[in-house]
Amino acid sequence: MEITWLGHSSFLVKDSKGRCLLTDPFDGSVGYKVYDGEADVVTISHHHFDHDYIEKIKGTPHILDRVGFFNECDIDIVGVPSYHDNVKGAKRGENVIYVFKMDDYRICHLGDLGHILTVADADQIGHVDVLFIPVGGNYTIDGKEATAVCKLLNPHIVIPMHFKTPSVTFPIEGVETFLTHMQNGDRVPSSTLKLENELEGENVVKILDYSR
Repeated sequence: MEITWLGHSSFLVKDSKGRCLLTDPFDGSVGYKVYDGEADVVTISHHHFDHDYIEKIKGTPHILDRVGFFNECDIDIVGVPSYHDNVKGAKRGENVIYVFKMDDYRICHLGDLGHILTVADADQIGHVDVLFIPVGGNYTIDGKEATAVCKLLNPHIVIPMHFKTPSVTFPIEGVETFLTHMQNGDRVPSSTLKLENELEGENVVKILDYSR
């Protein structure tokens, strides 16, 4: 499996069968290069411009933007309800957490999660091998809150997203606060992380380089 960070909250996950799942594609105003390749499935956590831009995607992908149980291109996907803020959606609305299984890895994309998860939320999500988690604060949980979520879900690998980089002008924090609280972090000199074997350890943080 190959996991490629496209920037912000967007990842392209490609399995050994060549199937591609794209998460939260953004438009050109975000600051990163807009994805204009192919995808078989696209998950959209919520309908904001930096998470739902699908106009440039090639092919005829299956678009998921809701809660429920799905099987698209023989990929099992679950959409779990959550909120974009800590007042049950009163400020920014709802957010869908997606859990999908590819190459026997269970991957969880938290979207623009705006609150710390409960034990009941964790039970709905289930076991996680790889967690994509927002850490920039302001519009989402911040680094300290993200750490609490990681400790609740206990994934093998954590990949932070939705944080400040030189390409982004949004008023959000960088990844440093999250790394301080997690007390670990390996900067991968690539935008792509390859998974081939059974994963070991808990909450191993991998920071991907969107520019490479």
